[in-house]
Amino acid sequence: MPSVYIKTYGCQMNERDSEAVAAQLVARGYTLSDSESGADVVLLNTCSVRDLAEQKAIGKMTALAADNRKQGSSQVLGYLGCMAQSRGGELVQPSNGVRLVVGTQKFHRTGEFLDDLLAGRKSEVVDVAEEADSQSAIREHLPQTGKGGSGAVTAFVSIMQGCNQHCTFCIVPSTRGAERSRTIEDIVAECRGLAERGVREITLLGQIVTSYGRRLYPVREGRSAFLQLVEAVHEIPGIHRIRFTSPHPKGYGDDLIEAFGRLPKLAECAHLPVQSGSDRLLKLMHRGYTRERYLAIIRRLREVRADIGVTTDIIVGFPGETEEDFADTLSLCREVGFDQAYVYKYSRRRDTPAAEMPDQLPEEVIEERHQRLLAVINELALAKYHALVGQEVEILVEGPSHRNAARYEGRTRSNKIVVFEGSPRHVGELLRLRVERAGSFTLYGNPAIIGLEDTAAAAVNG
Repeated sequence: MPSVYIKTYGCQMNERDSEAVAAQLVARGYTLSDSESGADVVLLNTCSVRDLAEQKAIGKMTALAADNRKQGSSQVLGYLGCMAQSRGGELVQPSNGVRLVVGTQKFHRTGEFLDDLLAGRKSEVVDVAEEADSQSAIREHLPQTGKGGSGAVTAFVSIMQGCNQHCTFCIVPSTRGAERSRTIEDIVAECRGLAERGVREITLLGQIVTSYGRRLYPVREGRSAFLQLVEAVHEIPGIHRIRFTSPHPKGYGDDLIEAFGRLPKLAECAHLPVQSGSDRLLKLMHRGYTRERYLAIIRRLREVRADIGVTTDIIVGFPGETEEDFADTLSLCREVGFDQAYVYKYSRRRDTPAAEMPDQLPEEVIEERHQRLLAVINELALAKYHALVGQEVEILVEGPSHRNAARYEGRTRSNKIVVFEGSPRHVGELLRLRVERAGSFTLYGNPAIIGLEDTAAAAVNG
């Protein structure tokens, strides 16, 4: 059977797309390889939101092509995803050996394309065309085992594709298309199947996940289509926790905010990408909210759940950003007190309005501000983590620790990693631990487990 190696450069949605492609290929008889060495097919699934991911993928593909020429290999090389969608046929060049380019609405056709290439029916395939209902094709999951050989405890579920927001810095509307949502029934069926396989935590995925289903489902009893979906997943036996990413602040209406205090399975962790603390830049970015509106959402969330974890995305060095604009971002971070922030240096993307804006900042200015902001974020996070020392927290145990396989780890409801002395029997269980110390974005639980939450788990699962 042909073997395939898939490497992903990008976010959780890219990871989910890669898993679905892998599952579809396995169903067609392909085997998955742990490395590109010896694989019959190497596929790179690449995000286009930031230039760094593209450059990494191009560098990797160049190295693979060189090795194949040196060894006389007939290995099939291909690109999947957003960069494939954006660049299309220009990625197929004699020098790089690329023979397959599959766009974001064609993931489910990767298997048939590879069959044609490997059988010699075609010499190359480039398909970046739109396809109706492609959002419903990302539903397969690998029958993979989790850490330590146990069944996977967490899973990502793609509920929609595309974006209608058109932020001026973002290439996604052109690489993923307009918003298209799956049905609640289809998503619930996927989540139910995952629960039956032992998955205990579901993360709902979408480019702007809170925009889900606006054209499919009317608001009912004050509840948006997205909240109707969350409530439907909440009813599935076996699911302990529900998370979602990535939302937009405009999606945090009263119905969703109040749900954090009403739905026990909805984990109290709110990701609100702010991008900038400057009203002037927010307007240039076409974000659709002001600094005060953003802060009001945070205040309302904390009124409902005082212990809610709040994370964000921030762009440093947007065109025209002044020192005053940057100071507004620093002050907003201190005012909110984020648990964590993903800080990105502005990346000029072709076909975006921001790429043509005046006053593009020098790299050295962007880098200096990036370092200053990271220092503030780390300071705030350290305080948040140290405040939990001595407290009891509930974790869902995922498996052995990434850094020390002799220990186990799980996440709190506010999405903080906790490492503790455990055993395989704890995987998939809800435990309460006492935090004994805090590291850099990691908590360490007392080896004495306070108690297995059988009663709480039973109550949550109905």
